[in-house]
This record gives sequence, C-alpha cells and structure tokens, in this order.
Amino acid sequence: MRMGKMNCFVAAASLLALAGNANAQQPTTLTIGTVNNNDMIVMQSLTGEFTKAHPNIQVNWVTLEENVLRQRVTTDIATNGGQFDIMTIGTYEVPIWSKKGWLAPLDALGTDYDADDLLPPIRAALSTDGKLFAAPFYAESVMTMYRKDLLDKAGLKMPEKPTWSFIAEAAEKMTDKSAGVYGICLRGKAGWGENMAFLGNMARSFGANYFDATWKPQFESEGWKKAVALYVDLMTKYGPPGAASNGFNETLSLFGQGKCGMWMDATVAASFVTDPKQSQVPDKVGFAPAPCGIDNCPNDGANWLWAWSLGIPASSQKKEAAETFVSWATSKAYLDLVAKEKGLANVPPGTRQSLYKNADYLKAAPFAQQTLNSINKADPSMGENKPYVGLQFAAIPEFQGLGTAVGQQMASALSGSTTVDQALAAAQAQATREMTRAGYIK
Repeated sequence: MRMGKMNCFVAAASLLALAGNANAQQPTTLTIGTVNNNDMIVMQSLTGEFTKAHPNIQVNWVTLEENVLRQRVTTDIATNGGQFDIMTIGTYEVPIWSKKGWLAPLDALGTDYDADDLLPPIRAALSTDGKLFAAPFYAESVMTMYRKDLLDKAGLKMPEKPTWSFIAEAAEKMTDKSAGVYGICLRGKAGWGENMAFLGNMARSFGANYFDATWKPQFESEGWKKAVALYVDLMTKYGPPGAASNGFNETLSLFGQGKCGMWMDATVAASFVTDPKQSQVPDKVGFAPAPCGIDNCPNDGANWLWAWSLGIPASSQKKEAAETFVSWATSKAYLDLVAKEKGLANVPPGTRQSLYKNADYLKAAPFAQQTLNSINKADPSMGENKPYVGLQFAAIPEFQGLGTAVGQQMASALSGSTTVDQALAAAQAQATREMTRAGYIK
C-alpha cells in the first residue's frame, strides 16, 4: 500500500512534469508596443534571430509615433487592458507605474545578463526599492551636434562649454536660406516628450524648473521667459520653415539632409547623423555639451536623462516569455549582434559600462565620450528647490497631460499664433489649475 502510494505520487509528478514541459513548449505570441525610432526599427529587423533561438515565442510589433505610443500604453496599463505584453516606456513612467504595482519586477533576466554592467544613473532611474522594473534598450542625455564645416566657414570655434549667446551668434552666421541651410534646428512639435523635453531642459539652463519648492508652477519666472523668448527668436530667424510640426524624427531627417547648422537634442541621434547610410554629412559633424543659458551653468548643467526601456505589465499572462525577450533585446549579446549586422557605431548607446570601455567602440563612435559625460552628469533626483524627480520632465502622474498642454502653448508661440508672454501666461494658468485640482497647492 505504501509502495502503491509512492507509485501514484511518482506517476502524478511525471504527468505534472510532462504537462509543464508541454506548456513551456506551447507557442506564445508576444505583442510589443514600441516607438518608431531608428534603434527600435533595427530591433524589429533582428527579431528573427530571437525567434530562431526561441522557436516557441513569436513577436507581434505595434510601432507607433512617440506621442501616440505614450497614450496607448498608458491607457492600456491603467485600465488593465492587456493589449501589450511588453511596453516601450521610459524613466518617466517607471518610477510612477512601479509604485502603483502596474509593472512586473525583472528578477529573472538570466545569470549572464550582468545587470551590474548597466550605467548607474540609468539603472537607478529604472529601479524602485532596488528592483529593476524595466530594462534599458538605449539611454540618452542631450548634446549639441553641429556642422564643423559651416562653423569654420562662419569663422567660429565651438567653445568647450557653449552658451546660448554663442549659439545665437553661430546660428545667424551659419544660416544660408538661399542654399536651404538653417543655422539651428530644434524640436517644435507639441508634447511633453517632444518640445517640452527640450524647452524644460533649456529653461533649466537659465535657472528655472517646472515647479518651485512649494509646487508652484514657474512658467512666468525669468528663466522660462528668457528661454522661450530666445527659442522662438532663434527658430523664427534661423530655423527651418514649419518647425512647430517637427519632433525628434523630423529634425533628425533635416540634419541628415544637411539642412541644419546646429541641433541640440538627444545624444542617441549622434550615431545616425554620422552613419553614411543615413546621413549626407557623416564626416562633418562635431559634438559639444548642451548650451547653458548663462556662464557657470545653473542646475548642475544642462543635461537630461532618458532611457527608452522595455517593461512588462504586472497583469501579463506571458511574463516568462516576455522577460526572455526583454533579456535578449537589452543584453550584451544583442549589442554584439547589432555591431555585427549594422556596425559597431550603431549599437544602442548609453546603457552599459562595458561599451564605453571598448576601445574599438570609442574609436568608431566619435560621440561616445560626450554621450557618456552627459549621462553621468545628469542628476534627476529631488533637490532643495525641486520637489520632484526628473530633469526634462517631472515624475508625477499629472505631468503627462500638463506637459502636453503646456507644449501646445509653446508650439503656438513658435508658429506665431500667440506671443511668448501670452503662451507662458496661459501655461502658468493651466498648470496652476491642474496642480491645485490635484492637491499639490492650495
């Protein structure tokens, strides 16, 4: 009888093991929501390498424009919609969503994943209570990209620490509208992650933040007035036509076509503007820090911090397969794969320390050291006069809607349909209403 029970137990255990094995072998299709940036397009093109190694996992891509992606994934996770198994999110969403319990912790990325190799500022930005809630696909700060030949022709030399005064002088002298060359190209498309990412950072370089220590919006402060007035003036005089419709991708295209003298934007753009397959001016581009509004740059410099990352909704029924994909797409081996297929300079930047210790990469990527410096100098933590985490954004749930609403005011000022003062006054009023309604201020 005792042996019979044992036999039954063994048989039952065997059946369970077989069932589990069969379940593990059942085909799984992951739906991944992502942004239409170049690095993500490359990831999609290499998906076959993943499915070859994991034949029971198929991948369905949903690729969206940046503003649309944010709306879709936010709605899906907040309503527990279940549309996506993996979401492309950033350093804004992760701290908020992880505290709400919306994201699954990434604690099974594999023994060879080497999370300790992630750049410390990026790992910290994607972690809550020491746990990683999204894995960085690529990370970025901000830099100045400029045409060395046009600057030489203008008789100028890029300073080691450029100021906006120098940039204004250079933009004027580099502009040749008859030749289709504009001295400066910047984001104009409305959106908290589009024009406000740039303008929020520019205002910081003039000493302003989004909110003061008491959560009062600062859009009518001197820093914001100087930043937005200069932005509109520069873009009106020396920028490309229709700039209020240009986001990151549109401006990247303009720069690659040789139409921009300077561009201050995400460091991730550097590999594209120096790639002969994607740029008409690959050997003419120089790199410098983002400009400061004044000498002795306030706010610890004009750097932002962002990481497009892969996270898994806590409600996902396919966590194991999803984490397998996340591990693959953000691993050292993936960087090696991109280097092999696309060239070493084109690997997703800004995530791993080992990449910046690779002498071959430093030689192949003239922008590498500037990228690393900008990321390492970006400190998004709270401060005495800044009660929120974030540099080009404020990591509070209200900022997603508020930032986009304010961005629309800034786009209106850029297009000339309202004045800078009117746009900032409207932004101040909107922000004050929202922050009062949400209980931050009385």
